[in-house]
Amino acid sequence: MTAVRQCEARIAAVRGFNRFYTRQIGVLRKTFLDTPYSLGEARVLYEIANRKSPTASDVGRALDLDAGYLSRVLRTFERRGLIARKASARDARQSHLSLSPSGRKAYALLEQRSQGDMGALLGKLKAADQARLVAAMSTIRTLLDDTPREQAAKPRYGLRAPRSGDFGWIVKRHAELYSAEYGWHEPFEGVCAQIVADFVNKFDEKRERCWIAEMDGENVGCVFVVKDSATVARIRLLLVEQKARGLGVGARLVDECVRFSRGAGYKTMTLWTHSVLKAARHIYQKAGFRLVRTERHKSWGPAVVSEFWDLEL
Repeated sequence: MTAVRQCEARIAAVRGFNRFYTRQIGVLRKTFLDTPYSLGEARVLYEIANRKSPTASDVGRALDLDAGYLSRVLRTFERRGLIARKASARDARQSHLSLSPSGRKAYALLEQRSQGDMGALLGKLKAADQARLVAAMSTIRTLLDDTPREQAAKPRYGLRAPRSGDFGWIVKRHAELYSAEYGWHEPFEGVCAQIVADFVNKFDEKRERCWIAEMDGENVGCVFVVKDSATVARIRLLLVEQKARGLGVGARLVDECVRFSRGAGYKTMTLWTHSVLKAARHIYQKAGFRLVRTERHKSWGPAVVSEFWDLEL
């Protein structure tokens, strides 16, 4: 397929998805959620309800609305008694908007019906498929959102124990990410698979752990603590997906490893990493690990420098 035809196919796929999804959520109906409001009017109500005394300009920027259209919507809301205006103390040309009691009642109805509709949509799916759907939506938003990172809301993530399928994901993502970012090939995937297999088959519940970092229903990181000896714990397979980097996920995973190992009675933590993994090295250094030795090898493709780090607990 030529580049032009590939581009056309992608455009057609996105447009097809848009047609499908707008029908799924009912935005093409004359009124939204069987209320007297259009989708645009409902979004304006939402912004006024969820912002602290916004101006019309604030709402217009948030929704990228034409100023004339927004002005007409606000005048309609005033006639219906849904909003109140208060002149700005800083600029007499601007007014701060808020919902009246009637406006709050209208907004509550929209919220209730929107929650109900989305609950019904998700309720048709199994829990795993719900997580896949939410993760896919998060990916779309991440790729298309042009809000500067410093202005965007900081995504939330959580840590949990592994579930069915997570161990396969760990091996797969290590192989894919390290191949793409560092050119490490199949023998590295074999090393990861062996580490995971040993953990699963020889698991010591009192002295070993695995954590999965999850964000918006999607796996974005992992780490293991395994027993090296009666007194030494080892960190293995720390990974953070690109979309979750810069959020403190890696540092949190390592902190959990250190905390658990101290509680389990280990005296020392050790780990094996490589000089090219600069972000991971920074995390280990910040956690108090010290570099004890290095060695050079060429097992997975490009030559790399292995590093061995220890932490006295």
